[in-house]
Amino acid sequence: MQRRDVLKQFSALAALGSLGLPALAQGSGFETLPQPLPTDAKGKVEILEFFHYGCPHCKAFDPLLEIWVKKLPADVAFQRVPVTWGNPQLTGLAKLHLTLAATGDLGRLHGQVFDAVQTDKLPLHTEAAAQEWAVKKGVDAKKFADAYKSFGVQVALQRVQKVERDYKIQGVPTLAVDGKYITSGSIAGTHENALKVADQLIAKSRK
Repeated sequence: MQRRDVLKQFSALAALGSLGLPALAQGSGFETLPQPLPTDAKGKVEILEFFHYGCPHCKAFDPLLEIWVKKLPADVAFQRVPVTWGNPQLTGLAKLHLTLAATGDLGRLHGQVFDAVQTDKLPLHTEAAAQEWAVKKGVDAKKFADAYKSFGVQVALQRVQKVERDYKIQGVPTLAVDGKYITSGSIAGTHENALKVADQLIAKSRK
């Protein structure tokens, strides 16, 4: 499903994540950005995963990605970027992601957010539902509430929205490598192949 369809139909939080990507120079299982983008991982190869919690493709990809990330070498920095596409519900889910990162609970709860949104159909894009769910999962209520409303989370939200715009992301899940390349299951053929291509792009970026 394309971005425009997600924005039309996301009210049910069941929109499919598109595997389509912007028109870029074609490579072998990857696409090259017209102009390199700056990265935050100074001295390291930066990997970004663009995703959202309502995307079934992202949910299916996540276990494979988790295994892959654990094996990344020390000179590679990985970060997830929740897309919002200007949609209030996606923005709420992105804010939940960033709040859990701020409270230190993202690592243990990231995968469970997918289940809560897609299987349990919980409206975690709202502050009340997000806090109720997080507290049930062991997050301190005050810590969550303070982080959710914090200036730091708001700045982080603006930051991920800017990165999304800079990369012109139209579908998820998408991997960006070192501000230069993009790959995904649709470009590489499968999710597994996308990770293999990402490994090759990491090596390419070191040269």
